[in-house]
Amino acid sequence: MIQLQDITKSFGTLQVLRGINLQISKGEVVAIVGPSGAGKTTLLQIMGTLDRPDTGKVIIQGQDVFRFGGTKLSRFRNQHIGFVFQFHQLLPEFTALENIMIPAMIGGTGKGEARKRAMELLEFMKLTDRADHKPNELSGGEKQRVAVARALVNKPDVVFADEPSGSLDSQNKEELHRLFFELRDQFGQTFVIVTHDEALASMTDRTIHICDGLII
Repeated sequence: MIQLQDITKSFGTLQVLRGINLQISKGEVVAIVGPSGAGKTTLLQIMGTLDRPDTGKVIIQGQDVFRFGGTKLSRFRNQHIGFVFQFHQLLPEFTALENIMIPAMIGGTGKGEARKRAMELLEFMKLTDRADHKPNELSGGEKQRVAVARALVNKPDVVFADEPSGSLDSQNKEELHRLFFELRDQFGQTFVIVTHDEALASMTDRTIHICDGLII
């Protein structure tokens, strides 16, 4: 489902990725681990089309995504890719329901259908009673579940998560980790997760170790 071919990336004189080759299958839950500065987040951003490699190809669902122009790439990202970040990145002026609806509406879904999808996800997350609450009225665990629902609203093929449990306490971490597998089993998404959390990495189908810009 995802193929990386000879991916390199430098920032100035610092080479962060030095030739990454990787294949990830549909429905896999994969952890990417390694020390700080190893290139994990850079690799995740390139896979998620948020950043371009210096050389190499990223092929998702058979499509060489960096051959797309800017508008087509943005549309592909909106339709096929979901993101979960460490600090939620929810928009503070919108409710939980509205935050989830936004990517669907950007993608051209009508307001009624976007609301319906968002409410279904809130129900799955056991958060229907928090639909009209703004982020500052939610707990850390609730905010992260809303962020996961937002990532899923367009029914993406793959969800990329960058340290998704890094800001959570032990109980909420455990609940979030279980949620990823429930979502994979119910909706069939592929999950690629950058994490320092050994408990999460040990649960995944496969752990990819990166050091000094290379898979080891």
